[in-house]
Amino acid sequence: MQKSPGKTKFAKFRTPAFTRRQRRSKRGLLGKIASNIQEQTSNSKSRLFIVWGVLIAAGLGLSINLYNLQIIRGPKLTEYARNQQMVNLRPFMPRRPVLDRNNNLLAIDRPVYTLYAHPKLFDKSNEEIAEQLSPILAKDAPELVKTFESKKSGIVLAPAIPEEIIDRITSLRLNGLELIQKYSRYYPSDDLAADVVGYVNVDRRGQAGVEYSQEKLLERSVQTVRLSRAGNGALMPNYAPEGFLHFDDLRLQLTIDSRLQRIARTALKQKMDEFKAKRGAVIVMDALDGSLLALVSQPTYNPNEYAKANISLFKNWTVADLYEPGSTFKPLNVAIALENGVIKPDDIFNDSGSIRVANYTIKNAMNNGYGRISIAQILQNSSNIGMVQIIQRLKPAIYYNWLERLGLGQKVDTDLPFEVGGRLKSQEEFITSPIEPATTSFGQGFSMTPIQLVQMHGALANGGKLVTPHVVRGLIDTKGQMHDSPSRTIPRQIFSAATAQKVVEMMETVVSEGTGKVSQIPGYRIGGKTGTAQKASPNGGYIKGARITSFVAILPVESPRYVVFALVDEPKGENAYGSTVAAPIVKSVIEALIPLEEIPPSKAMQ
Repeated sequence: MQKSPGKTKFAKFRTPAFTRRQRRSKRGLLGKIASNIQEQTSNSKSRLFIVWGVLIAAGLGLSINLYNLQIIRGPKLTEYARNQQMVNLRPFMPRRPVLDRNNNLLAIDRPVYTLYAHPKLFDKSNEEIAEQLSPILAKDAPELVKTFESKKSGIVLAPAIPEEIIDRITSLRLNGLELIQKYSRYYPSDDLAADVVGYVNVDRRGQAGVEYSQEKLLERSVQTVRLSRAGNGALMPNYAPEGFLHFDDLRLQLTIDSRLQRIARTALKQKMDEFKAKRGAVIVMDALDGSLLALVSQPTYNPNEYAKANISLFKNWTVADLYEPGSTFKPLNVAIALENGVIKPDDIFNDSGSIRVANYTIKNAMNNGYGRISIAQILQNSSNIGMVQIIQRLKPAIYYNWLERLGLGQKVDTDLPFEVGGRLKSQEEFITSPIEPATTSFGQGFSMTPIQLVQMHGALANGGKLVTPHVVRGLIDTKGQMHDSPSRTIPRQIFSAATAQKVVEMMETVVSEGTGKVSQIPGYRIGGKTGTAQKASPNGGYIKGARITSFVAILPVESPRYVVFALVDEPKGENAYGSTVAAPIVKSVIEALIPLEEIPPSKAMQ
């Protein structure tokens, strides 16, 4: 077989050295290729590790952020989202109305409107608008024009317009007027029972009377509800709880009789004007349970316009001010003495006109003596000397304990606000100073509120029990059913029924034969006691020429039940006494009380 010419030719020139170089060149080339491949592989791994690292870091970051959002901040973010989607709504609830014992309205929430003017929107001249509004708003037209010129918008023309006037305004069809509805407390009887009812301020919070003391009963409970809100902010009523806008029909009923209240006020004002008195009060109490049928105080204020009143009038002075009761306290001292057995109903005393006690000389008001007088005559003539002699039979410590039992120096547990406690000397001073029991025997040297004196006389009128004077009956519905009646202190037995009745019978002689004759009413047995006391000064001692006149009555004597009390502060004139100022007021009130309470006559009337 022949060799290929080409192969032979190539083989002829190939030498071993060349072959070695070629081999080395090939190995170098392969090494470079391998090196390049290794380097590329190494770079690819580095890049892959970097990508993995970035992905792992990103995932870890996302995981941490997710944990933070879901676990750590989750509850707060959920709450934030719900707050954006939900709204808390607290619907307006009107205060409960206040009624008297005969269901006459004394206070009620009613809708009123604030009238705004926006002159820039008027389609008529300011003068034309003013002429049309002037008679409705009871304002001068030129004054309204000046008001319109003061601002271009948002002028308050009237803050509280009642509904009956709104129709007249809307019928004018005037552009540029705006009415905003709100609720306002309204007192239909104006100032008739302001001292009892009180008033509410612009924040609808009670500031006086039962509006203040009975805030919890007058405010209806309001439940705050959460409603869903749509994306545009509109409320979604589908999620509103059923009946959340409905409220009860309960009303606060008082024991006050508006008819008796009005008559008592008229009688009081008449005598105050006649004697130019500083102030006065009338209280009528049913002693069986302590309910007050009338509580009048003058001067007073109109709760519909409380901002115009003197702030001192907001406190009912029959519970917030102290005074020395004077002779109206004498029947209570007689009851204490009878209960302790130191006197008997038929005992006789000698009134010489004056008596010496320690370093003091005590006299009767008229500086006269009555000679030998019975206990009933001591009350008839209001003998200070006789009363001192009666109390001197009691040990001062025992007497002091009885005064405390009556509640002197303490507050009366009533439902009227701002009450103050009476003032009584310390036991040590009272016992060691003989003049203290002596002056206390005729109603001076200590102080109390008028309501407390009525409470104490109530114990004579109901068989000896100390009841709680009150004006609140409780919450009733529209059918007259009672739903909530305040709990009161259980009456305490102070005097025996026999002692209380005997004192009332002695007080009857004051009306039939003594200083209370002016209060006689044919056919009715009435017990009473006048009082004309010096007026104590806040700085000590007594105010020269100033006196407080009063009269307290209990009826009917054969079956005592009602206490009627009148008090007139600083009447002017030489003839200003309890018998001439206060007793006629009480008579007028009793004449009205008899038919209202259907009190039968005690005896046949001539």
